[in-house]
Amino acid sequence: MNFLYKQIIRRLLFQINPELIHDLMISFAVFFQRFDFICSIIGFVCKTKAEPVEIKGIKFQNRVGLAAGFDKDCSAAKIMSKVGFGFLELGTITLRPQPGNPKPRLFRLPEEQAIINRMGFNNIGAKAAAKNLEKIGKIDIPIGINIGKNADCPLEDAASNYLQSLEILYPYGDYFTLNISSPNTKDLRALHETEKFKNLIEPILNFVNSKPEKKPVFIKISPDIETSDLENISKMALEMNFGLIATNTTVRRDVLKKDYGDIQGGLSGRPLKELSNDILKKTVALADGKTPIMASGGIVNCKIAAEKLELGADLLQVYTGLIYEGPFFVKDILKYISNSK
Repeated sequence: MNFLYKQIIRRLLFQINPELIHDLMISFAVFFQRFDFICSIIGFVCKTKAEPVEIKGIKFQNRVGLAAGFDKDCSAAKIMSKVGFGFLELGTITLRPQPGNPKPRLFRLPEEQAIINRMGFNNIGAKAAAKNLEKIGKIDIPIGINIGKNADCPLEDAASNYLQSLEILYPYGDYFTLNISSPNTKDLRALHETEKFKNLIEPILNFVNSKPEKKPVFIKISPDIETSDLENISKMALEMNFGLIATNTTVRRDVLKKDYGDIQGGLSGRPLKELSNDILKKTVALADGKTPIMASGGIVNCKIAAEKLELGADLLQVYTGLIYEGPFFVKDILKYISNSK
């Protein structure tokens, strides 16, 4: 099946505009997940051996999850839960609906096994996303919800913007990720700075701690983060009890073999591996095993996935790797990891 995907299906798909293909895949997923027998067939074909792990009170069926960015509107979780993932992270969701950045905004770099995107958090907004999740109902694996800031929201109002989204979506997620690291929303990465970050995280955690069911919060950090900011965020993670995701996409282009300097946006895929691994190593060292860490970035084959776990990650998230490796990528990763033990 992998051969069929890479030699035929992927070649056909790569002839078509990448955002159009993505939107069609989501539309097909939303349609077909209405039929339980189709979900059951997909679950049977993609079934993986359960190797559960418990982190922050959540029981993950395995260590490989879907990264945010695929299911932006939280509309296809039912069918995606059947592809072998141990968990799904949906979004990024903003408080108000927004169209994102002008098109074209999604670019494949096949010779690099990479993607550049400048989507800009295009999504239907927190209230509509909550309705989608309510309609889908409970699924068999944990759901994370990735929350971002509206593009027209000033940085000084960011905390309120994130918090209002969290209040709306709180009943529907098992954990929540604050996305402060996308390069495609102006000045968003400034929230890594110590004072700005503290002003953001404190009201979020105060809200969570006020609830009878306290759900974990994770922060998704940039591979381009300053060392001082990483040290401060990691220190606060230990003090305030939140998790970390290392990493989001990069704006650097020196990691590419060719010059794509005219394509602006966040770079994901194989070229991100070393940058992401470097931040992962530093984050693991700073966390000292006292806070959970998810690894994302550059996972385009099974060996890289296993390497992330060896570096100290508790969980993995993949997205770009699925585009290049196909729908059985999760199954292949888990088999490789199991055989490597």
